[in-house]
Amino acid sequence: MKARLPQGYGGGVSNMNSMIKRAQKMQEEMARIQQELEQKTFDVTSGGGMVKVTITGKREIKAIELKPEIVDPDDIEMLQDTIAAAVNEAIRKVDEESEKEMSKVTQGLNLPGLF
Repeated sequence: MKARLPQGYGGGVSNMNSMIKRAQKMQEEMARIQQELEQKTFDVTSGGGMVKVTITGKREIKAIELKPEIVDPDDIEMLQDTIAAAVNEAIRKVDEESEKEMSKVTQGLNLPGLF
């Protein structure tokens, strides 16, 4: 008795070529999306809008804006914490956008180390 393989399995060389072409197309699409993401900028605020961070899709900080009222010489630690929170949130925002856009291409495939 011969075992039957599900649709898409087996098929020899032509099926392998088809899979390779699909993988190449996916790779090209992912590279295009990554390039588009790197061109985007993201703005994040923290501390009730007292700190604003602008970050690129490459995770490069372009600007940090501070409202004058957040600068308290007697409480530098609070300012440092607020800036760190804004930067961390900006990085998370870039990562979320990247994952969202890439998952459109991979259609839910779990590809370790991709993002």
